[in-house]
Amino acid sequence: MRGFGLGVWFVLTVVGAVVATGVTPKARAQQNQAPAPADLRVMPVQGSVYMIVGAGGNIALQIGDEGVLLVDTGLAQNADKVVDAIRKLTDKPIRYIINTHVHADHTGGNEAIGTLGSRVAGGNVGAGAGVGAGIIAHENVLNRMSAPTGEQAAAPFSAWPTDTYFTKKKELHVNGEAIIIEHQPAAHTDGDSFVHFRKSDVVSAGDIFVTTTFPILDAQRAGGINGIVAALNRLIDITIPKEKQEAGTYVIPGHGRLCDEADVVEYRDMVTIVRDRIEDLVKKGRTLAQVKAARPTIDYDGRYGATTGFWTTEMFIDAVYNDLSKKK
Repeated sequence: MRGFGLGVWFVLTVVGAVVATGVTPKARAQQNQAPAPADLRVMPVQGSVYMIVGAGGNIALQIGDEGVLLVDTGLAQNADKVVDAIRKLTDKPIRYIINTHVHADHTGGNEAIGTLGSRVAGGNVGAGAGVGAGIIAHENVLNRMSAPTGEQAAAPFSAWPTDTYFTKKKELHVNGEAIIIEHQPAAHTDGDSFVHFRKSDVVSAGDIFVTTTFPILDAQRAGGINGIVAALNRLIDITIPKEKQEAGTYVIPGHGRLCDEADVVEYRDMVTIVRDRIEDLVKKGRTLAQVKAARPTIDYDGRYGATTGFWTTEMFIDAVYNDLSKKK
């Protein structure tokens, strides 16, 4: 393994429900289990940004004079522990939550944590204005969490985004820092966002970039392998390395250890190579069974592969093959 500038490696065990991508009933049952609240770790990244590990998906935490901004909220059962972790660092109010995508290991704490927060409100406002943190996400996240009238929504109303965007990006200025929320279409899902803290020089990448598995494609929510590759290339555009390619812009992955640009480049190269191998076999008319027999991920199975759990190597190959065959 390459050395990491901070000298600290964090490995996160992925838990809870993440995606439904045509997986087996057994795998889906594993996803839907609700494990006991986990022990969390909090580490400073740089600038005003911290990283909370162990709540489900990784959480980015920005603290300043105006209050607290969170990127994702983890699983619902870990919400109290997330709040406790925040309160050990600051007693400032929770002002904003930004969701990188819709999955429950990143949005499950929206309701419990969001209701404890308060928006900044001014002017001639009515009763209740300013109550609860503002929840920001791409509009596709709201579409996935809500439901047409008369149907059961996927999440409670108080967990839904209160502020959505449908353009390429949305800009904020919080705690003296410019923050850019940038949509990455048809990647892990159809509602993925990068969150770039410009002054602190940190990017929260959501599940487009993880260090624990092969890329997770949520085909039921329009995820696709080419969208993943495009988003990783964009992440490399955003990040700037320091001396000898170490440090510089830090990247908080959806799951796994803290990274820098070189880590993203390695992951992007792996994804591109595997994508190209499977695409070549699809173009030659190979069946899914033949593609699996060719073992297109063999070089990387020791690092990212799995034979059990919620996202196995076989599921990854299935998802990429189906995605590329559809495009053909």
